[in-house]
Amino acid sequence: MSSQLYAVWSTWRDGVRTLGRRLGRQLAHRALDAVLPPRCLECGAQVDAPIDAPGALCPACWRRIAFLTPPWCACCGHPFEVEAGPDSLCGACIAEPPPFVRARAVFRYDDASRGLILRFKHADRTDSAPAFGRWLARAGDRLLADNDLIVPVPMHWFRLFVRRYNQASLLALALARATDNRVPALPDALQRRRWTPIQGRLGRAARRDNVKGAIAVRSDRADALAGKRVLVVDDVFTTGATASACAHALLGAGAASVDVLTLARVVRD
Repeated sequence: MSSQLYAVWSTWRDGVRTLGRRLGRQLAHRALDAVLPPRCLECGAQVDAPIDAPGALCPACWRRIAFLTPPWCACCGHPFEVEAGPDSLCGACIAEPPPFVRARAVFRYDDASRGLILRFKHADRTDSAPAFGRWLARAGDRLLADNDLIVPVPMHWFRLFVRRYNQASLLALALARATDNRVPALPDALQRRRWTPIQGRLGRAARRDNVKGAIAVRSDRADALAGKRVLVVDDVFTTGATASACAHALLGAGAASVDVLTLARVVRD
């Protein structure tokens, strides 16, 4: 067989194999949906989810979630009540500029969304991760276009032992898959050097002191981060203390820049 004919045959063969795999996955998903139909991540009602995208919200729950859209602070993403210009900053970012370039979130952390976060974080609802990854990809499309790596906020080894998984790592991996690994995840790039009290119980100043010096780049990952634009991923953005600690560690290890993307964010009144 000539090289040209072989190239044509090889291309045709690979195309048939790819089509076969896709059809096989679709048939498997259809069979699974017939036995275990997709359910709303919030209320459990049956939903019509795409075959290749299990996990969604029913229309009623979707309407209750406060998805974030502009106008917002150009840096931290805190929403503004009125249009203030694309480069406008909130008072907090003017008073104390964060080490990261931009922070964005999918939705507001409030009574309507709290259950989604807490079940994912504390109740083993890791099946939510694929849907959350797709939501993150949509909300962070501009950030993904400007970054080379996805890095999750790390969890201390003892807390990881107790919880059995790091929800930020699951989000980072799901986000990378949502981009077809165009922006790959490096889930073990950062580490917690010491145990820290849970941030949710602390005020703004205490949060900053709590994580100061607690997060560092793993020595065997420094080369992979040098010169890279890094997107830090976490579940909730509250004051930005944890995100800032991660940014300081990454920039100190030679990263070119840091952006932040979270599933939810607390909105100050």
